[in-house]
Amino acid sequence: MARQKTVTDEAVLDAALGVMTRAGPEAVTFASVGREVGLSAATLVQRYPTKPEFLRAVLLRAWDHLDAQTAELDATAEISPEGAVAMLVAMFPTGDGETDYAEGLLILREDMRDSVLRERGARWGEVLARALGRRLTSDLSRQELLGRLMASQWQGAQLWWAFERKGDPASVIGRELRQWCEVVLAGEKQP
Repeated sequence: MARQKTVTDEAVLDAALGVMTRAGPEAVTFASVGREVGLSAATLVQRYPTKPEFLRAVLLRAWDHLDAQTAELDATAEISPEGAVAMLVAMFPTGDGETDYAEGLLILREDMRDSVLRERGARWGEVLARALGRRLTSDLSRQELLGRLMASQWQGAQLWWAFERKGDPASVIGRELRQWCEVVLAGEKQP
């Protein structure tokens, strides 16, 4: 008879994601995560035979969280350009913005190295573009384009904030996205 797990796979993956967020992907080892959840490294190896498989499982769990957050924001944000801005501002990492953002870039690098994770990111980008586009224009033929452009602006605004570190990131990024909306959506049929 198989032994019952005392720590769920979800708890292990969430603990590993915490280690990754605090200290980067290289800090995720069977030993470091085992210490977090009170299991031996050998027990974790039984669940995830290699470190690449373990990292992939952790990052797929992170994508699950982001998919859920995006769906929740899409269901609750108002259908307007301001609703699109609110969705994106809510997705910026919380906590120590400077450290979390830099570690997030290291995590993103891991996503880009793995074809399964790249595909997951591309699918999320399509969902995000559609959610934003519905809030930017009532012209169905332009929704996905405008949503993708706004998502790209959001990513760029985060990078510029990370270089400059002037002001609260949510305020700075929100202001830049509102300026983008004013310029790009002038004359656009609003939803």
